[in-house]
Amino acid sequence: MRKKIIAGNWKMNNNKAETAALIQSLTPFNFSAEVRVMVAPAFTHLVQAEALTQGSRIEVLAQNMNAAESGAYTGEISATMLSSIGIQKVILGHSERRAFYNETDESLKAKVATAITHDMEIVFCFGEELDQRKAGSHFEVVKTQLETALFDLTPSQWSKVILAYEPVWAIGTGETATPEQAQEMHAYIRDLIASNYDQALEDSVSILYGGSVKPANAQSIFSQPDVDGGLIGGASLNADDFKAIIQSA
Repeated sequence: MRKKIIAGNWKMNNNKAETAALIQSLTPFNFSAEVRVMVAPAFTHLVQAEALTQGSRIEVLAQNMNAAESGAYTGEISATMLSSIGIQKVILGHSERRAFYNETDESLKAKVATAITHDMEIVFCFGEELDQRKAGSHFEVVKTQLETALFDLTPSQWSKVILAYEPVWAIGTGETATPEQAQEMHAYIRDLIASNYDQALEDSVSILYGGSVKPANAQSIFSQPDVDGGLIGGASLNADDFKAIIQSA
């Protein structure tokens, strides 16, 4: 049975003291054994976060990584660097990386391959923009994103993949897909996996929803049968809000 997963993406927020304060307010929190909780601080605070979460059930993941093993890529971070500080989980393909840093389905395919090579767990983000939703092409957009980046993986490699559907029009806008819209897309994604692999894999892959999840709407979204939790942005920066969302899973 799939566990619920609540992952907090802190983006470019929190200095060293703020990172410590937020983690220290989360680590004593006694959440259900059926829920996995992850946080993704800035690169500069990953070592600190890993140390502060020792002995807790909170997992630390990176917000991004480069596909290359090493080389002349100023400002970039490799899988080997992350592994060397104990980080074995990474977010790939976030809509902001796609929009602001020109990440493509093809470049993300290379990042996924590198992460798999290094035995890293991946939270893979994808989703449609508002004009694509309005045009009715949202299913085709999602299908292309997944097929290009992920559908060359073997079934065993999928054990390292957590999917995170984020309708771009609902990220940081205050807009949220209705629980029914989220369920419709998540069910479509499961069917897509089944048609390319089999039902066993379809049933085993966790699919998170990301897009303006907050305490007020978390339970209604997470209660959908094919929604396995959330990738949380702004609300994960507030300890009380994040705890309430975890409790809703």
